[in-house]
Amino acid sequence: MRRRSPVQTTAPTTTNRIELSGVLIEREPLRYTPAGIAMLNARLSHGSEVLEAGHARRLDFEVAVRFAGALAARADRLALGDRIVVTGFLAPRRRQSKSLVLHVTDFASPAPVVDPINESN
Repeated sequence: MRRRSPVQTTAPTTTNRIELSGVLIEREPLRYTPAGIAMLNARLSHGSEVLEAGHARRLDFEVAVRFAGALAARADRLALGDRIVVTGFLAPRRRQSKSLVLHVTDFASPAPVVDPINESN
């Protein structure tokens, strides 16, 4: 007689999606993997204030980010000090590593703020 496996009533949910703004503070030169994929490693500095348990908490930290493929070519045009917003996922730096890297799946540079008083015509 064959045993039936238990019926799962709800699908497991896994989420690994990060959105983070920051300033580009370090970047390595654009490189290519042996398979020809463009890669660019960098670091972002993030600063913000969040509410935690009803209390304001100041956050200041740096995070390693990795751009791959066409995004790496786009990121290669960024300069140190540029403010960007990245979307991506966290993954170990290497197999069996406990340190994490934010792998970027999209990024944008916010539009510069225009000062109408000092704007030259």
